[in-house]
Formats: sequence, structure tokens, C-alpha cells
Amino acid sequence: MSKIEDILTRYRSGSHESLIPILQDVQTEDGYLSEEAVVRIGGFLGMSTTKIYGLATFYDQFRFVPTGRVHLRICNGTTCFINGSGPVIAALKDTLGVDAGQTTRDGRFSYELTACMGGCNEGPVISVGETFYTHVRTEEIPEMILKLKALADLK
Repeated sequence: MSKIEDILTRYRSGSHESLIPILQDVQTEDGYLSEEAVVRIGGFLGMSTTKIYGLATFYDQFRFVPTGRVHLRICNGTTCFINGSGPVIAALKDTLGVDAGQTTRDGRFSYELTACMGGCNEGPVISVGETFYTHVRTEEIPEMILKLKALADLK
């Protein structure tokens, strides 16, 4: 049984109320929502893939491309923005060569912007898994990415 089918067995067929929890479970398991997953979920719930994509794209929690082996989250909330998250985000884009929500060609890195990570007096803040980097400055980004490459190669 595939991972998607295993997840679907936890829910009642045709129950549209289950859509969001199913999408969350699939993304937790796979890291993103693949086209195959959306088609299977649509068949299980009796919903069109257009409706599923429409709902899933409304929420910024859902991704439709796999994340990198190392996934960074950058706070772009008000306080972090005031403290310089904009230039830090630009430095990440320049260093990695991809925009937020994308994954590098080699599959090593991806990053996303978040509204607030709760470290307002420590911003800008970047998290990688359970590790938080605080007071991040643009000049630190190339070295940070270089160090994280080793982590990416271990995964």
C-alpha cells in the first residue's frame, strides 16, 4: 500500500470535511503535495483536482514542490523586516539562486518566508529544523550556506 493510500484509510471516503487534514497528513509524510497525491485524494473524496488545488493554494502552508534536503525558514514578520530581513532574503536568493518556495536544482536547499517565528527581539531569524540563527546579517549568508552544504550532503 502506498503512503497516500495508507493515509486515506484513516478517513471516510467522500467526506469533503476531511480534505484539509488529508492534505496536511500527505504533506507531513511526503514534504509536499504531488500531482499524484492530489489526483488520488480527489478520487477518494469525489472532488475535482481543480477544487483541491484551489483550496490548497489559498493556504500558504501547502507546497507543491519538494523541499530541499536542508529547508530554511526566514522570518519576514514586522519586527524582523524592520531589523533587516529584506536584505537577508535577497542574500539567500543570490547565494542559492532560487526564490522563496523553490528548491535548488541539486535538491540541497529550499527556503520559505514566514510571518513570525516568535523571536522578535532576536531578528532577523532563520531556522533550519530545530536550530535557530538569530540577528542574521547579509554578510553571514554565504558562510552559513557553505556550512549547511555538509548537512545537506549527509541527508
